[in-house]
Amino acid sequence: MPIKEIEDFTISYMQVLDENGKVDKELEPKISATELIDMYRWMIRAREVDQRLINLQRQGRIGTVGPSTGQEAAHVIPALLMKDNDWFVGAFREAGARLVRGESIVQALLFYNGFEEGNKKPENYRTLPISIIVGSQTLHAVGIGYAMKYRGDDAAVLTFMGDGATSEGDFHEAMNFAGVWQAPVVFLCQNNQWAISLPRHKQTKSETIAQKAIAYGIPGIQVDGNDPLAMHVAAEEALKRARNGGGPTLIEAVTYRLMMHTTADDPKKYRTEDEVEGWKKKDPIIRFKKYLASKKIWDAKKEEALQTEIKAEIDVAVKEFEDIKDLPPEICFDHVFSTKPDDIEEQRQEFLDRLRKETGNV
Repeated sequence: MPIKEIEDFTISYMQVLDENGKVDKELEPKISATELIDMYRWMIRAREVDQRLINLQRQGRIGTVGPSTGQEAAHVIPALLMKDNDWFVGAFREAGARLVRGESIVQALLFYNGFEEGNKKPENYRTLPISIIVGSQTLHAVGIGYAMKYRGDDAAVLTFMGDGATSEGDFHEAMNFAGVWQAPVVFLCQNNQWAISLPRHKQTKSETIAQKAIAYGIPGIQVDGNDPLAMHVAAEEALKRARNGGGPTLIEAVTYRLMMHTTADDPKKYRTEDEVEGWKKKDPIIRFKKYLASKKIWDAKKEEALQTEIKAEIDVAVKEFEDIKDLPPEICFDHVFSTKPDDIEEQRQEFLDRLRKETGNV
């Protein structure tokens, strides 16, 4: 008896702007000069804030940071395409996107210094706090999406995860529920090639991460995650599909983590400098600046003015953060439980006694 073929599946790859800043005219989206410059400004802002956070950590002025340098196009561009009533459900490597959603640099500084107050979100934007547990936020995104569909909201949920999260059960459960319920969720995987020290080829045998969408009956596409134009096209299409009742999408943004996993990590122990240098040539900011210059809407004078403006903004934010005096060091104990169990209060007192002994005051 001949074998019956049920279905034939393919996964597409999208690139509009190559590593040298050359654009494919047939795929080039129609984006105004104002919007293109705005895209570039937000990516630069994300990069500069990221680098300052690393410097502050190295100086002992804030705690551990998870950098996003090199991945700006993969998360900043989709965030710019969100509407106010869309939900942002992120992990911990989308600092630039969170700035787009209205969070302040001071909030980031508070969070990375261990203060839960840094997770307080702007009231006008639907943004969940940073999720540290790998992959767990995908389930939250589907729950929100299902609730919105039930209520008849014409909005979408955009959730981010790394390639490592696709090995977690939460991710697959979320994809399955999203497919069955046709929830308005865009799953955006920032495939930066490394899940801490585990390389992509040891993460999964799949040729692509995008093809994991096939098993759950939803559209999946692989995109050059360092190409701002390709990210714009893919994210815009997926968000529109979600808002219009077309269900979920999985976007695999192929990018690279140019820095360490976190500032507690030494990437030189598991990857080569040649690999990093190769990816630096694909830097999303460098190629996009070339593209803007080719359209004669950006030049060295504008670049210098932008850098000066953003660095001054960061300086003000750092000073504002370091001038905060009304956050006592034991405030972390306030956020463990909604009530105050005796053992937590005992730990609080032990902490204060130790601090008093070491510093002479509290």
